[in-house]
Amino acid sequence: MRYFIVDDDPAIREMLAEIIEDGDLGEVVDERDDGSDIDADLLQVKKVDILLIDLLMPSRDGIETVRDLGSSFNGKVVMISQVESKELVGEAYSLGIEYYITKPINQLEVLNVLQKVNERVLLEKSIYNIQKSLSIFNAPKKHENLYIDKSIVTSGKVLLSELGIIGESGSKDLLDMLVYLFQHENETKSEDAFSSLKDIFECIISKRLETKAKSEDINREIKASEQRVRRAIHQALIHIASLGLTDYTNPTFEKYASKFFDYEQVRKKMMELQDKREVGSSHIRINTRKFIQMLYLEAKQWNG
Repeated sequence: MRYFIVDDDPAIREMLAEIIEDGDLGEVVDERDDGSDIDADLLQVKKVDILLIDLLMPSRDGIETVRDLGSSFNGKVVMISQVESKELVGEAYSLGIEYYITKPINQLEVLNVLQKVNERVLLEKSIYNIQKSLSIFNAPKKHENLYIDKSIVTSGKVLLSELGIIGESGSKDLLDMLVYLFQHENETKSEDAFSSLKDIFECIISKRLETKAKSEDINREIKASEQRVRRAIHQALIHIASLGLTDYTNPTFEKYASKFFDYEQVRKKMMELQDKREVGSSHIRINTRKFIQMLYLEAKQWNG
């Protein structure tokens, strides 16, 4: 079973993780300190079965978070809080949470509750697998491919969010690249979906503008796309370097710094930020091909 813990108290998160692991209930795949840091896409990519979430948190509380998730999250929710207000507890249950655990944390209570939730998740998965096996032969293949394409985009969105560039204009170009690379790999039956950056840009822009577009319009948009992507990647470098400068053990920094960038690039950017130099005038050379390739490989891994 895969758990995601959201609580603004690191001691509580650590305690819950220990109970889950020591009780052989599954694994904690991720954790956050506020509800504003999660959404349905993140939980889907992490393949979360059970969300453990605190009721009261600084920016977005548990009830508001669960309400925003709505039916987009298919897993189970267990609410945790020291608040015993009947109104709040009732509202939480009305939103579909499975159980409500009170603080201070009691190990036996947590074990008992999570064992029950585990059993329910396993039962529902068993029923789903039976239904899927009965209907799989009638499922249109084109619908299956459409679902996979959407999944690779969902994975890409979460990755771009963790890299701090989901709001950049170049993020759409990067997501279009993921879909193109995924389709190209499946059509050619080759895991080496990369030919050249020029070909990738040409393909996504030609598809976006359709065949009726003039060649000069396509070339103009290709150049604009290249600039958007370079700016987005540079912003990702700034974001990663900022995380490392604040906390060198930050999990996002540790996981992505060396994957998406060269060590020297990250080090230089951290020095720029530390010296409060103008980051926009940086001459650090960005390896666009490496970034796109790693983005695709990571998204494909999460999608699988």
